[in-house]
Amino acid sequence: MSVAANPRSTAKAADLHLVAQPGRRHTSPLPSASQLREELPLSAALARQVQQQRHSIRAILDGHDPRLLVVVGPCSLHDDAAVLEYAERLAALSQRVGDRLLLVMRAYVEKPRTTVGWKGLVYDPALDGSGDMAEGLRRSRILMLRLLELGLPLASEILQPLVAGYFDDLLGWAAIGARTSESQVHRELVSGLEMPVGFKNGTDGSLGIACDAMRSAAHAHQHFGVDGHGRPALVHTHGNPDTHLVLRGGHAGPNYDAASVATARAELERQGIAPRIMVDCSHANSGKNPLRQPEVLSSVLDQRLAGDGALRAVMIESHLFDGAQSLGGELRYGVSITDGCLGWAGTERMLVDAAIRMRHLV
Repeated sequence: MSVAANPRSTAKAADLHLVAQPGRRHTSPLPSASQLREELPLSAALARQVQQQRHSIRAILDGHDPRLLVVVGPCSLHDDAAVLEYAERLAALSQRVGDRLLLVMRAYVEKPRTTVGWKGLVYDPALDGSGDMAEGLRRSRILMLRLLELGLPLASEILQPLVAGYFDDLLGWAAIGARTSESQVHRELVSGLEMPVGFKNGTDGSLGIACDAMRSAAHAHQHFGVDGHGRPALVHTHGNPDTHLVLRGGHAGPNYDAASVATARAELERQGIAPRIMVDCSHANSGKNPLRQPEVLSSVLDQRLAGDGALRAVMIESHLFDGAQSLGGELRYGVSITDGCLGWAGTERMLVDAAIRMRHLV
């Protein structure tokens, strides 16, 4: 004789089963942005330096300073010693070419991934998947402060909006990448940032997303966010007038040639956006071959010397040595672990040549 199941017992067992299932996420506490800034403060002298660097970058982007803005450095930071050696060389080079080039060092501590992979110093400073983000945040800020002490302006990509508050006081310039330029959250964030920001064209090479982003970021916004203590807050922004377009190429190929630049300039003017253009010499513009970056820069200089004043900046991925390497095993010193980079010898030669050519610009 069968016994009918008790519906209440069955439901209770089902509830217990649900409770027993492991969750799909767990959390680990992190210091707030204000806590990290208090632990690792920006001195008054360095704060004045950052403000002056931002002013100099704005002057170039606005056409008041005839120099070329050059954002240059490793694809990502992962080895403090190699980064500091690179920075010391760049600071010395800046003294030689500073009359024609304003060198800003890439200090990228977050990396976007198409699927999965190492996401940057902030998230995995040990390079082993352990994910000690508290240490990553701390180490990233320490490293950026040391770079500022060398006198270099700093640039970084803002990937995770909640991370921006840990470093944005240190940056002279920031980028919003091709994958995030369409994000409303990033546009709202940029509208409240105090530094110039470049929006990259879409990965398909289209300009519309970046143009929409610049127009949005120029306006005031009210948006959900967090305050310096990490508490939920309604954030009021006043708009950022210092945004510009970054041409990085697309699936169809490069877009640094004169025809592509003319198209970009015309589209910016059609939408009432100041024609301030940076060319990313890497990524699709170099066919993902870092050794072709000097060729891209040479074309930009040809156009600039021919009278195209809208071309005001370039970006270069550069490290101590050419190429890239994969994580795992013993890493080679001074070689990128993300995108391939041009080595120092080629970088120095390229920038010295660029300064010489820019001195012919009346």
